[in-house]
Formats: sequence, structure tokens, C-alpha cells
Amino acid sequence: MEHGDFGPARWRKSSYSTGNGGICVEVATVAAGTGIRDSKLGADSPILAFEHGAFDDFLGAVKGGRFGR
Repeated sequence: MEHGDFGPARWRKSSYSTGNGGICVEVATVAAGTGIRDSKLGADSPILAFEHGAFDDFLGAVKGGRFGR
């Protein structure tokens, strides 16, 4: 997936990104997959892009605590 795949995307701020000292992420879904970016940087942010199945695996790992703190 390319950064340009997210050009038409509608980004939304994560519900977990409120009131935490500016540590915020945005998520967008496009035909090719799902992307995550730093909301403070907006359109200039690098995008961590996942194909749909891989994003589900990533979320499961985060929720399961596999990445620590």
C-alpha cells in the first residue's frame, strides 16, 4: 500500500486519544486497507498502513498487551 492510497481517506481521531497529553492517533479505512497516523502532524504524518486482515491482527496484539507499554 502506498501513502497516496490514503489521499481521499476520511481520517477520524481514535476515541482513546482524548485527554492524554497530546498523544493522539487518527485512523482511516480505504479500499486497500487501514492506516494509522499521528493526529498532531495531520497530512504530513507518516502512515502506518495495513491490509485489512493484518490490521485486525495488529489490533488483537495491541489489545492482548503484546507490545507492552
